[in-house]
Amino acid sequence: MGLDWGNWAELAVRWIHVIAGIAWIGSSFYFMWLDSHLRPPVPPRDGVSGELWSVHSGGFYQQHKFAVAPAEMPEQLHWFKWEAYSTWVSGVVLLALIFYLGAETNLVDRAKLDLQPWQAILIGLAAIVGGWLAYQGLCRSVLGKNLAVFAIVWLIVLAWIAFALTQIFADLGAFMHMGAIIGTVMAANVFFIIIPNQKKMVAQVRAGETPDAELGKQSKQRSVHNNYMTLPVLFIMISNHYPMIFGAPLNWLWLIALGVIGAAVRHFFNLKNAGLVRPGVLVMAAIAFVAVALLNEHVRRPAAVSGPVPTYQEIRRLVDRHCIMCHARAPSHRGIAVAPGGVTFDTEDDLRRHAHAIYDRAVTTHSMPLGNETGMTEAERARLGAWIKAGAKED
Repeated sequence: MGLDWGNWAELAVRWIHVIAGIAWIGSSFYFMWLDSHLRPPVPPRDGVSGELWSVHSGGFYQQHKFAVAPAEMPEQLHWFKWEAYSTWVSGVVLLALIFYLGAETNLVDRAKLDLQPWQAILIGLAAIVGGWLAYQGLCRSVLGKNLAVFAIVWLIVLAWIAFALTQIFADLGAFMHMGAIIGTVMAANVFFIIIPNQKKMVAQVRAGETPDAELGKQSKQRSVHNNYMTLPVLFIMISNHYPMIFGAPLNWLWLIALGVIGAAVRHFFNLKNAGLVRPGVLVMAAIAFVAVALLNEHVRRPAAVSGPVPTYQEIRRLVDRHCIMCHARAPSHRGIAVAPGGVTFDTEDDLRRHAHAIYDRAVTTHSMPLGNETGMTEAERARLGAWIKAGAKED
């Protein structure tokens, strides 16, 4: 048996993506916490706007923040940029491996729009670039000067993009492209704004010039934006495990709502770090989460399970037609060497063991087969659901 290089490559890239993401988000959270805990030095020091004493791992640390920049630059200056770049690059590679090389299965849904894989890929790339350009335009407009107003308008833009993508792509492909758009915005903030502005300020100090404070303000604006987008993009990263969200009617709305809840949780911690404990923010976020769950359940398409209970042999033929090419001990689907998640349907015991998951994915949410590649009909889903509801029994 040959080594499945595709799956190993995906594992390596996904692992890199998670590691880099932890490093990037961790540093973002830390510096937001640091900024909110800085206090004016006592006695005052010229040019120093805040200082912080901390203890960690048996050591004591003293940190200072300059109002704009120090009078002289040290020989060693540590930059925080590779975490962002590594996260974005690995994310793009992962997107290409799963959704572009596997566009026929994972991205195209011909029941929504009959696209060729290359057309779907171009639309996906255009959405990512267009999302960044829309964000950049908003930041440079008058709306960018007010965080609350900017957040509302940016949310509306994201909601429109999410709605459009869920009408074009397979549900999971649409969700992952929303994550790619937000991740690209965050990484581009670092690459195009934050790091270049910091380099300009460093050059100004070394040239004996007064640093441009506006550059620091602009970098701070983008850092705050990134901070609020971290939890929404983290949710998208794990959303592939929850078909009741990405495979549900109004999935674009649940995506946006859960993103807002994530931003609200981040806001609670930002306030807490600044010494303002507002438990009501968390309470409202929890209530909103429950509301999303209830509304999602209310509008979910009813599973059609009426009619006589089909025989196991009929279900066996149905599963062999639509599922077994991937979910087998020896998959026959191109590009799939091992059954996804290790879930196989070769025997009746396999089907009974995974009956609940099959019902959720194929009958309730219609998230399987991926992109409905095999053209599974509503009648077939209804027969499968009737068999499972009757106990998934053999004849």
